Amino acid sequence: MGAKLLYQGHGSVRIVTEEGKVIFLDPFMGGGYDLPADLILMTHGHYDHTQDNLITKRNPGCTLIKWSDALKNGEYQAFDFGFVKVETVEAGYNKNHNVSECVGFIFTFSDGVKVYFSGDTSTTPSMSGFAEKELDYAFLCCDGVYNMDVAEASKCAKLIGAKHTIPYHMEPVKDKSGFDITAAESFDAPGKIVLRPGEELELK
Repeated sequence: MGAKLLYQGHGSVRIVTEEGKVIFLDPFMGGGYDLPADLILMTHGHYDHTQDNLITKRNPGCTLIKWSDALKNGEYQAFDFGFVKVETVEAGYNKNHNVSECVGFIFTFSDGVKVYFSGDTSTTPSMSGFAEKELDYAFLCCDGVYNMDVAEASKCAKLIGAKHTIPYHMEPVKDKSGFDITAAESFDAPGKIVLRPGEELELK
């Protein structure tokens, strides 16, 4: 059994690894915060990515990695926790998100499955090299207000070449759904998966 990913809505994701470790990424929306955390990550400092107060239970040794920990002195950091390796990659490149203050992450789980989370971004120069990483999943933001829109995200998906691509962060917090079915359906990518808030995906 692979890691289980819960899409909580907007840019918020919870993953339970096959070792039973619990990872939260960009906590803000949805349910599923009841499990005690082992690792919490935030891609940048905007309020809709930083509500770690929702995570009231944390296991001993729980690690919090903020964008400022992941990008230090202009260098993108890497972390190895055993149950997951985390590679920091660039994000931003638009008027709302400065590349020096935003990151994305690539998770590599102990079974070798690789998942990219774009964070808030437009097209980045490094995406052109992502095909070499042979990613299994890519989560791409596509709200079209603060970040790239669906058309640009669809182009990025083809450039990245992951086996499966999932649109997320697709509405700019206009309501409390954290989801836009119109954007999800118009997103065009090979191996597209549409996840609604509250749905789980086994990463394999």
